Amino acid sequence: MKKYNPEEAIVSVRREFGEHGGVTPSIERSSTFTVLDPAMMTQIFQGKKSPEEGDFFLYSRNFNPTVNVLCRYLAAMEGSESAIATASGISAIACTLLQLCHRGDHIIASHQIYGGTHALLENIFPTMDIEVTFVHPTDLDAIKAAIRPKTRVIYTETMGNPLLTIANIPALAKIAHQSHDAIRLVVDNTFTPMLISPIALGADIVVHSMTKFINGASDIVAGAICASKNFIYQLMDLQEGRLMLLGPTIDPRVAFDVIQRLPHLGLRMREHSVRAMAIAERLQALGVKVQYPGLPSHPEHILFKSMLNENYGFGGMLTIDCGTRERAEKLLSVLQNEEKFGLIAVSLGYFDTLMSCSGSSTSSEISNEEQTQMGLSPGLVRLAIGYTGSLAARLDQITRAIKKVFT
Repeated sequence: MKKYNPEEAIVSVRREFGEHGGVTPSIERSSTFTVLDPAMMTQIFQGKKSPEEGDFFLYSRNFNPTVNVLCRYLAAMEGSESAIATASGISAIACTLLQLCHRGDHIIASHQIYGGTHALLENIFPTMDIEVTFVHPTDLDAIKAAIRPKTRVIYTETMGNPLLTIANIPALAKIAHQSHDAIRLVVDNTFTPMLISPIALGADIVVHSMTKFINGASDIVAGAICASKNFIYQLMDLQEGRLMLLGPTIDPRVAFDVIQRLPHLGLRMREHSVRAMAIAERLQALGVKVQYPGLPSHPEHILFKSMLNENYGFGGMLTIDCGTRERAEKLLSVLQNEEKFGLIAVSLGYFDTLMSCSGSSTSSEISNEEQTQMGLSPGLVRLAIGYTGSLAARLDQITRAIKKVFT
């Protein structure tokens, strides 16, 4: 099967020029829009006229011209019919799942997901009478066994946060679609934009925290939902659209910033991957317990390689298991304060390396018992490898830090 090429797809999207001929689209900051014919407003409210049919805009919580440009790029990147941008990644996840699920419905979710998403599913959804079963993302038999008549969603991350477990997207899509017509495979692709195209592999809906790699500068918060045109319009329906009625609207100025950064996302992902691979190989040579999907020692290395789009590498995320939280914190301190290797901070996708101890930070919403069950060591350090400085200098820095902490 020919692999998807997201860069070529983005380039092929119709260019949008500024109102005075600028090479970038204009930022449309209006919250509301005028119509020349009073009858047109009624048709827009009834859903009979939409931005895809012309300049039929109503209110920026619904659709906005600048945001629509970003959405076309996002749809091209993920190979979906349509897309919508949101104010955060977690809002994209919440609105997607609430659109698909109603009272009494059931979700099967990977138990190796971002702590905030885990908390949403474990603590909030049950109050709405939506049940969630957590399973290991690679245990296909357990996923099949968990399916019920009211199952509506199988939810996973392409690369699990923080353990970097790889989901078998084609197999999960097959399970979802062969079980019963109502199940949709929803994939969070935040860790692997450009690298993996879940929709080309059978997923129904892809969500992103654009705060991370897609934006790349750690200066905005935003999310995305990429799906069929029908599902996006369900989300924006004036009567029942979860995105429309819950209102996590992206600001057009933020959308413009992301538009400007999408064209070089492919270049950035390649360099993140080159750096992460070199550092992972160095760590492995030093005898450190490192996890990186580009290493043949990674349990899903062959699976991940089979799903990859060509020429983007294996991504910018790796982990080091220090065993204890105390040793993890010592390593973080040495890396930041002595070696200047990176920054102790949550998030990822920045041009500098960001580092954190997952169990006590981005996965802290997950109980200690559940962390143990999912295999999350208290000493696990997650590194989102940046691309500043020379690679040779970075390899020297992390080598010295490892020797200081582990010997």
